[in-house]
Amino acid sequence: MTSLRIIFMGTAQLSCASLEKLAEDKNCSVIAVATQPDKPKGRELKLTPSPVKILAEKLNLRVLQPLKARDEKFISELRELKPDLIVVVAYGQILPQTILDLPKFGCLNVHTSLLPKYRGAAPIQWAIADGEPETGVTIMKMDAGLDTGPILSARRTPILPTDDSQILHDRLAQLGAELLVETIPNYVDGKISPQWQPAEGSSYAAKIKKEDGKIDWNEPAEKILNRLRAFTPWPGAFTFLQAETPLQLLKIWKAEVVEKSGTAGEILSADKTGIVVGCDGNALRILELQREGGRRLTPEQFLIGHPLKSGQKFVSAV
Repeated sequence: MTSLRIIFMGTAQLSCASLEKLAEDKNCSVIAVATQPDKPKGRELKLTPSPVKILAEKLNLRVLQPLKARDEKFISELRELKPDLIVVVAYGQILPQTILDLPKFGCLNVHTSLLPKYRGAAPIQWAIADGEPETGVTIMKMDAGLDTGPILSARRTPILPTDDSQILHDRLAQLGAELLVETIPNYVDGKISPQWQPAEGSSYAAKIKKEDGKIDWNEPAEKILNRLRAFTPWPGAFTFLQAETPLQLLKIWKAEVVEKSGTAGEILSADKTGIVVGCDGNALRILELQREGGRRLTPEQFLIGHPLKSGQKFVSAV
């Protein structure tokens, strides 16, 4: 196979592993990288480049930053570059049909779920939140739908009890990058027949909102723990101590399920081994927590400045 002319489109940190793999692959020539425009961040609202732009400049690759993927000037630039293939990983915009039809071999996408399950923006978080035993990555030929294109390849990985969304994100980023560079030559050589996704078993992974991290103590402890892992590091699993006025947000970083019963949200015990809270079936032992504006603390550290007693309650809403 001759060296493929590839345009890479990505923005998030998830994209970087795939871009790096393509850049070092002798079968590929990354002729340009498209990413979202720099965005204001921090208190000073300083314009900050995307992780993909930072990597692309480090690799001395041409960077394109259209405001919208539908921009005619951008599409003209892509057309002039005459790519054989466009690879899209967490770019952040839906591509128009004009771009999908532009390369000889179409547009491929690295998606971090086993399609058709968990189409959409947050497949990693929702797979953990739903208590799935495994997930994976899918290389898909893109069509006009949202993650509905035919599948070229997929690879599975178990979701471990120690996984949170950041740990699983990093593993899937590497898994997707490796599968991508394995899949491209076989696809281009006609050794892979794209398979349409089955109609059954599809689901949608909506974009994560801050409210998703709010703990509902009326749910089973296992479900709360899954959501805690899913929404770490962002938005974090959080609750409020009922006795405080005004109520202050308390973020839970680590916890474990324990066989103990009590009223939902009730603090059953609080000592250096953990803060045990009642749920709907079993209880949750908090092992690391943080007051809003404070630092992450062990239960022993937290209780020195913020003593808690059995019978006090955590509540879900202000």
